[in-house]
Amino acid sequence: MSSDTSPYKSRGGPARLLNAIRYSTRGFAAAFRHEAAFRQELLLIIVMIPIAGWLGRSLTEIFLLLGPLFLILIVELLNSSIEALADTITLDHHPMIGRAKDLGSAAVFLAIAFTIVIWTGVFLSHFFHFE
Repeated sequence: MSSDTSPYKSRGGPARLLNAIRYSTRGFAAAFRHEAAFRQELLLIIVMIPIAGWLGRSLTEIFLLLGPLFLILIVELLNSSIEALADTITLDHHPMIGRAKDLGSAAVFLAIAFTIVIWTGVFLSHFFHFE
């Protein structure tokens, strides 16, 4: 095994899939347990899913509304992982760690802004005809 190969990488097969599911479940549980922002966004999304079903006029429009909601959770999970890793390295102020955390926060902000734009557009399309 070369020095750049992780001993933790799986070799593939059905065991890899089961491990991936187990690791993902642990990740969701950790996010729910330790990340207030993830819990808040998850609650919002649980509320918004039925609204997407009501507001969407077609299956495509419903998926257009649901996609950005899940994007928020995905970006929040990535941001939380950056923060956890940074806090493992040091809790002291470091400009590069601060920048990494700020960049992750900016990514979450953009995902939320993107969601607002999509939802606003679909909502307004119910009242105005856009070409």
